[in-house]
Amino acid sequence: MSKDKTHFGYTEVPIEDKVKHVADVFHSVASKYDVMNDLMSFGVHRLWKRFTINASKIKRGAVVLDIAGGTGDLTKQFSKRVGETGHVVLADINASMLNVGRDRLTDLGLVGNIDYVQANAETLPFPDNTFDCITIAFGLRNVTDKDKALRSMYRVLKPGGQLLVLEFSKPADWLAPIYDTYSFKLLPKIGKLISGDEDSYRYLSESIRMHPDQATLKDMFAEAGFEKCNFNNMNSGIVALHSGYKF
Repeated sequence: MSKDKTHFGYTEVPIEDKVKHVADVFHSVASKYDVMNDLMSFGVHRLWKRFTINASKIKRGAVVLDIAGGTGDLTKQFSKRVGETGHVVLADINASMLNVGRDRLTDLGLVGNIDYVQANAETLPFPDNTFDCITIAFGLRNVTDKDKALRSMYRVLKPGGQLLVLEFSKPADWLAPIYDTYSFKLLPKIGKLISGDEDSYRYLSESIRMHPDQATLKDMFAEAGFEKCNFNNMNSGIVALHSGYKF
């Protein structure tokens, strides 16, 4: 692949065009995003996110950044945990997803300790050493320059702070054929039925396959400056939670 091209699923596109292509996907699926998450994962995504929240060990008064926060699943829980003395920023590059998240959390009465920021993970618009914890759930694989994004997250994290990346990853060998059949045969059809958009869910399946595997992403954490880098596989590696600290 030439240096001025990048992957959009299995397709090569100019680097400067990927953000628009990803934006089009999430503009299309935003209104049905939560329903599709439940259908795609059979509701298990809620357990993956709960594991992430617990792994953060966030306490009252903490300042948290939830990147690619979408419809606000993690932000909702962080808002409750940090309390009135804490603060949560839900950031997403996609305006449609950000609006859905803001409306949803406002309807739940979660106001006062949440801000909403449209931002690119590669160039986070926050001062150095701002956050006690940063999370990004099912968003890193859509970022054009993942190394740049990890360095940006490192910059805005406080010393002693933790980064948690929850993302689809490489499943165990025995599971891979079953997972591929589900991802490429069934999932796009569910997407077409529920959201009227088969192509976007085909892209999501392709983007998972193009994402770095567990060991590679762990190395990328270290190269960005993080220490105590580790990952936990869930559901035989379908999803992994990577963590790293800034010291």
